[in-house]
Amino acid sequence: DAPPELSELVSGLKPSATIEVHALTLEMRAAGEEVVSLCVGEPDFAPPTAILEAVGAAALNGETRYTAVTGTPELRAAVAADLADRKNVAYAADEIVVANGAKQAVYEALLALCGPGDDVILPAPYWVSYPSMVDMCGATYTTVPCAREAGYALTADALAAALTPRTKALVLCNPSNPTGCVIDEAGQRALLQVLDDHEAATGRRVWVISDEIYERLHYDAASPHVSFAALGPTALSRTVTINGFSKAFAMTGFRLGYLAAPLPVAKACAKIQGQITSCASALAQAAGVAALRLPG
Repeated sequence: DAPPELSELVSGLKPSATIEVHALTLEMRAAGEEVVSLCVGEPDFAPPTAILEAVGAAALNGETRYTAVTGTPELRAAVAADLADRKNVAYAADEIVVANGAKQAVYEALLALCGPGDDVILPAPYWVSYPSMVDMCGATYTTVPCAREAGYALTADALAAALTPRTKALVLCNPSNPTGCVIDEAGQRALLQVLDDHEAATGRRVWVISDEIYERLHYDAASPHVSFAALGPTALSRTVTINGFSKAFAMTGFRLGYLAAPLPVAKACAKIQGQITSCASALAQAAGVAALRLPG
């Protein structure tokens, strides 16, 4: 039989390199081989006991049905409180969208903001899924190499040189996957100034999709991680903050993440999610509430 005529979108789509390699490691382990895998960002420790107990308690309590697309009120309130307390960012609960992992949250943010004719800046090295996500939106992307001598950090000069009238968003992974680079507050403020100046000169806002999924795995007390949205009003109004539970709490298999954004963008992302997956797992959301209630 002739192969099926697949859509142009999927025909041009590259498989996730991370997922392909991870699948291979699982096959090798199933065959009895010893494998040291560095392909996925997965902690080597188990979730705290309180998180696991919360799953069982929620199941026995009947919390096994659909939740609101955007997440349970308890989890959204807990996320908003955590962002305010730890990251000094003020989001209302209705500006939070709980997703099936931070990966889905990034894609929904790109879908909500970008389309044909738009360009997205990707500092490189970057997480392998970002380019394909942009492709699936019908947008284009501009790769901005980040020098080893600068610690692989995106600099203000490099950002300014990459901006064009078509630039719609910057995907800023901080701390960076894969380099581990953490752009400090001063460095982020310099980037914000470039974006503010660009908007003043052109009238065109560049959104920042700030992927902060690794922020709890930053251990330099002398230079704590700072959320981009915490830099001030012009940062907050242009930022979609991405975070989740996979890295900090070893909850990779729970598939639980979130985005926080100005209300019109949050509503747009919720509309997209409602037509794709609906809500995240009710049991995973109960575990997320327990995670955010852990001491320390």
